[in-house]
Amino acid sequence: MDETIMDKKKEFISVWVRDPRVQKEDSWHAYVDYEICVHTNSMCFTKKTSCVRRRYREFAWLRQRLQDNAVLISLPDLPPKSPFFSASNVQHVEQRCQGLQEFLEKVLKINILLSDSRLHLFLQTQLNTTEIEACVSGQTDYTVEDAVHRHATSNRRFPVEEA
Repeated sequence: MDETIMDKKKEFISVWVRDPRVQKEDSWHAYVDYEICVHTNSMCFTKKTSCVRRRYREFAWLRQRLQDNAVLISLPDLPPKSPFFSASNVQHVEQRCQGLQEFLEKVLKINILLSDSRLHLFLQTQLNTTEIEACVSGQTDYTVEDAVHRHATSNRRFPVEEA
């Protein structure tokens, strides 16, 4: 019985990468973005539920920034960028989606990375990478917490959280 109570108190971070969508930039260019949903009870996260959309190149940016800040840690790999990747090939898109989820699951198990503001902004706001860098370096009139809270209150995929 005590073990069951202890299990309920354990921190968890669940992440899903799903719902790939093809976005058209113009008549010649398209890309796929993916929904990232986080549900957690971890003290590291201000908001306990969130959903954002990101594309592959934003994942690549995140991985590079995390590596720059944690040079002694071996980060998990992203699914390989294939010159033959086709947004219209369902199998390619699903394999990439699964690989991106596995990447985030592994990243979120590395405790030191949970203190990286870029990771939180990536997972819990719709700021682009330039805006994330500006926020992290203090060049915005809002903090990381403000940005996360602002996005969470505008995103109603999950029920409103009690403070």
